[in-house]
Amino acid sequence: MPDPVTLGGGAASTVTPRRMRDALAGYPTGLVLVAGTDDGATVGMLASSFTSVSLEPPLVSLAFARTSTTWPRLQRADRWGLSVLSQQQADLLPLLARPADVRFDDVGTSERHGGLVLPDAALTLTVTRHAEVEAGDHVLALLRVLDVHRDDARPPVVVHDRRARHLAA
Repeated sequence: MPDPVTLGGGAASTVTPRRMRDALAGYPTGLVLVAGTDDGATVGMLASSFTSVSLEPPLVSLAFARTSTTWPRLQRADRWGLSVLSQQQADLLPLLARPADVRFDDVGTSERHGGLVLPDAALTLTVTRHAEVEAGDHVLALLRVLDVHRDDARPPVVVHDRRARHLAA
């Protein structure tokens, strides 16, 4: 893979991590549960950095903080399930935000083409890691999509200003 091109000439920024986080909280986004199996245990985390990258080949991406303790465990899984949470699953948010060792207590997952997904999600994908890109204090994971299922009867939950919101009909 060619080296990434750096633009902007290394210009200095006055933006702090806190200011960046607070500003981007104003951008509505969906929530994705990324889940896999590590040494027989379910491992996963919520992410809001999910986006489509390519249709051919089918690629999506997620960004993982280098400080994450879940990221190294996910890296060991061959396949992951990505579940875009539906509005009907908004009550799962506090459970999925718990510490990793109890995150999946009382949260049911199912296996789909080798990845772990949430039943009743708005969208599920089974993925495998395609490439990783160094991205500051994060790692950008490019993921190859192996399977996709969309449930049109279940609209996604949207997060804005750190609160779950529902889309208008």
